[in-house]
Amino acid sequence: MPEAFVKGLDDNARKTSIENLNACLADTEAMTLAVKQAHWNLKGRGFIGVHELLDDAAEHLREAADLMAERAVILGGYAKGTIEEAARRSRIEAYPLEIEAIDDHIVALTDRYLEYGKLLREALSASGEAGDDDTEDLFTEVSRIVDKDAWFIGANRPN
Repeated sequence: MPEAFVKGLDDNARKTSIENLNACLADTEAMTLAVKQAHWNLKGRGFIGVHELLDDAAEHLREAADLMAERAVILGGYAKGTIEEAARRSRIEAYPLEIEAIDDHIVALTDRYLEYGKLLREALSASGEAGDDDTEDLFTEVSRIVDKDAWFIGANRPN
């Protein structure tokens, strides 16, 4: 394991957090690509608003991925953020490739955002239980942003 840049955490806390960070990093990369898939392919009434909203959401996910990857390295691990790792490890349901209606994208994305938020909360609990309060806080910060984006995207859901 590489050098850690923290003191005061036992090996179990570091290993638990590194594993959770990399698991959520894979999910985050998958979510980013799902959002971009929708962004590129959606069509219909309200296009520009949703198109721009998804650009913002993708940027939030990129920022979250950066936080997770850097924290894994700070803790003495490796950031495992390749597309191959995301494809292998992500727990997010694969995004449909051949939909274009805005309503279909909104439903598909909202469902995935809700699942992703749940996975982040599980990771934050595990990091907290292991004694890594800082990683717990990181997951809390990311989950708040994800919940807000889920709300923004989901508010466009058809009735």
